[in-house]
Amino acid sequence: MFELTGKVALVTGARRGMGKSHALALAKQGAKVAVTDISQEECQAVVDEIKSAGGEAIAFKMDVSNKADVDAVFDAVIKQFGRLDILVNNAGIFAPKPALEMTEGDWEKTITINLKGEFLCAQRAAKEMAKNNWGRIINIASIASGGVGVGISGGAHYTASKGGVIGMTETLADEWAPMGITVNAIGPGAIDTPMVATSQIPEEAMKAMLAGVPLKRIGKPEEVSAAVVFLASEEASYVTGATIYVDGGWLAA
Repeated sequence: MFELTGKVALVTGARRGMGKSHALALAKQGAKVAVTDISQEECQAVVDEIKSAGGEAIAFKMDVSNKADVDAVFDAVIKQFGRLDILVNNAGIFAPKPALEMTEGDWEKTITINLKGEFLCAQRAAKEMAKNNWGRIINIASIASGGVGVGISGGAHYTASKGGVIGMTETLADEWAPMGITVNAIGPGAIDTPMVATSQIPEEAMKAMLAGVPLKRIGKPEEVSAAVVFLASEEASYVTGATIYVDGGWLAA
């Protein structure tokens, strides 16, 4: 099950953290992977790791918020591999700031990268996937994305962007189903990534948060990647427009 040999995947925000984990997991299942992020050097390190394990990958520097950049990289991926089957929209930022102190620039930067960036990549990916009447688009959202009772202090811009991702996912799933493309979202809970480590969440706040998680621990990137691999596979052919929460039971508590 979950065999991806012959498929071509592109992962954004893949130089570290969850994005790196997703790229490694897809490659392990046999996919050829385009590793993209804002640092060519760090992407290449991920590619080297994939190749050392016997996989096939290529690194690209890409700013998801810049359409010209997105188009250029997607063109290069198609030239290299001849097709695109899987997109993992993972790139995102979290720069906490109290809402009363948040500037217009703070708001726009987060929305542009986290929401506009996912749309630009999904749009271009769908145009390629439609040529083969098969595609998997996986948008990384968050447990803090509205409607589930989880907010993040200092994250008005972040939670707004992630709520937008889920709304966009549902609409794109509806529009692109006739083209054989499924579009789903994953809402991670507290996951041990560099972004979380640098988010300046007070230690006591983190302890209080984890105390409310039934599994009583922070999640691992690989535990989110397992959901990515499932949604990218043929076995998930009847799943579209869904949001899968990988949260250690947080929402169930």
